Amino acid sequence: MNKTEKLTFIEGAFTDAEAKEIVMNIFSAKINFHQTKNLSSQERFGKVDVAASKRIIALKKGLEKAMEIITEANKNNKMLTIKSEINITISDH
Repeated sequence: MNKTEKLTFIEGAFTDAEAKEIVMNIFSAKINFHQTKNLSSQERFGKVDVAASKRIIALKKGLEKAMEIITEANKNNKMLTIKSEINITISDH
């Protein structure tokens, strides 16, 4: 039986500078996680971790898109609302 918990991670209105700091920190942490995983795979097994490499590319694209949105908010003197939820599931596999 799977059990999922939904946790609020980020919820609020932020200036462009605050949003940039939050988004950069989160994306950087995830990119670094996957880069470390990939490096570990290369050192231990002599091969690239394909899933980690693909995730790094996707995260960098996501970060780029987020920075475009934040730049647009800055140009228009607008606030940004960010909401993020984490779903954690306990499963058998």
